[in-house]
Amino acid sequence: MGKSPLADAEISKIWICKKCKARNKAGSEKCRRCGYRYLRPRRKELKAKK
Repeated sequence: MGKSPLADAEISKIWICKKCKARNKAGSEKCRRCGYRYLRPRRKELKAKK
C-alpha cells in the first residue's frame, strides 16, 4: 500500500472509530474523540475504483 515497508508498518498501527471515523493509536480501548468502544483496524489495501 505505502511507498515503503516502514510506512506500511506505521499505517497498520492506526485504528479507526466506527462511529465518528477518527484515527486512534493502536491498543486504544475507546475512541479519543467520542468515547465509542468499537474500533476497527485501518485498511491495508486501497479500494479499487469501479
